[in-house]
Amino acid sequence: MNIGEIARRAGVSRSTVSYALSGKRTVSEATRQRIQAVIDELGYRPNATARALREGRNRTLGLVIPPARGRLTFMQLEFVASVTEAADRADLDVLLSSSGGDHDRSFERIVDGRRVDGVILMEIRLDDPRVRRLKALGLPFVTIGRTARPQGMCWIDVDFATLVGRCVNHLADLGHRHIALINRSTELVASGYGPAHRAREGFADAVARHGIDGMEFCCADDASAGETCVQEILRAHPEVTAVTTVNEAALPGVQRALEDAGLNIPARFSIAGVAARFWAEQFRPQLTAADLPAVDMGATAVDFLVERIAEPDGPPRQHLFVPPISLRNSTGPAPAAR
Repeated sequence: MNIGEIARRAGVSRSTVSYALSGKRTVSEATRQRIQAVIDELGYRPNATARALREGRNRTLGLVIPPARGRLTFMQLEFVASVTEAADRADLDVLLSSSGGDHDRSFERIVDGRRVDGVILMEIRLDDPRVRRLKALGLPFVTIGRTARPQGMCWIDVDFATLVGRCVNHLADLGHRHIALINRSTELVASGYGPAHRAREGFADAVARHGIDGMEFCCADDASAGETCVQEILRAHPEVTAVTTVNEAALPGVQRALEDAGLNIPARFSIAGVAARFWAEQFRPQLTAADLPAVDMGATAVDFLVERIAEPDGPPRQHLFVPPISLRNSTGPAPAAR
C-alpha cells in the first residue's frame, strides 16, 4: 500500500496526502479526516526511512540504464519496472538516464546537477568509471552488479559464476562431455562486463572440475546473433551435445538454429542457462534455467538506496542472489549415454 493508492481512495492528490501526513501545509479538516479514514481502513504505516529521505530532498532516484538503442533485454526491462514500482511504493520518483558510448552526458547531468538524491547503476563493469565518479562526488548509490573490488559499496548481484557452474554440473551429470558456453557480446566482455566475466570463470572452473571439454563463444544480444553462434558451434565443434548460456536475448535464434540442424531438444541436444523466467518459459521445450529474480532485485536495490540516502554513514548493504535451477524439459541424457 502506498500514498498513490491512499490518494485514489480518498479522492485527493498524492501531494495532499503527503501534506496531511507531514503537516508541511494546511489541509482542511474534512480532507484530513477523509484521508485518515482511508489510512485507518488500510492499516497504512509510512516507512520511517523513506519519510526521512523525503524531508527536504528531491524525492527522486536516478536509474542509470544502458542506451536504448542497445535494445534492453527482457531481464533489464524487468529491473527498470521493479525499481520504478518499488520507488512508487515509497512515494518517490525515478529519473531514467542512459550511459555508455556517447550517452554519458546524460549520466553527468543528473549527478553533477544533483537532480537526484541517489543513483542505482545497472550493467556494472569490473572497473567502472561511473562508480569512481559517484564515490568522488559523495552521492549515494547502489549498483545492480559489482566491481572487482566492491568492498565498502552498496550492491546487489546475481552469482553468475555459481549458477553457470551448476548448469555445467547438471549437464555433466547427464553424461555430456562436450559443452559450450554462449556468453554475451565480444564488446561487453572486452569492456569488463561483470556477469560475462563471472559466467566465464564459473564455466571454466566447472568443466575443469568434471574433466570435460568446454569452449566459450561470445554472442550479441539478439536472435540472429544466437542463430549464427549456434551454427558456428556446430560447424567448429560437431562433438558438442549441450550448451549453457547467460544470453537470454539470443535464445530464440539458438532454438531456431538447433531446429534447422535437425537436433531435437533434449533427445539430441541439451541447453541450460541463466535467464528471466519469461524467456525460459517461451523456449520450446521450456528451458532448464536459473530464473533471475529481477523484481526482488529491483525492490532490494531501492530499499538499500533509500537507507543509504537517509543514513549516509551507515554500513553498506550487499546481497548476492543465487536462485535455484528450475529443471524443465530442455535437458536430457547425452546421446552417447542413451
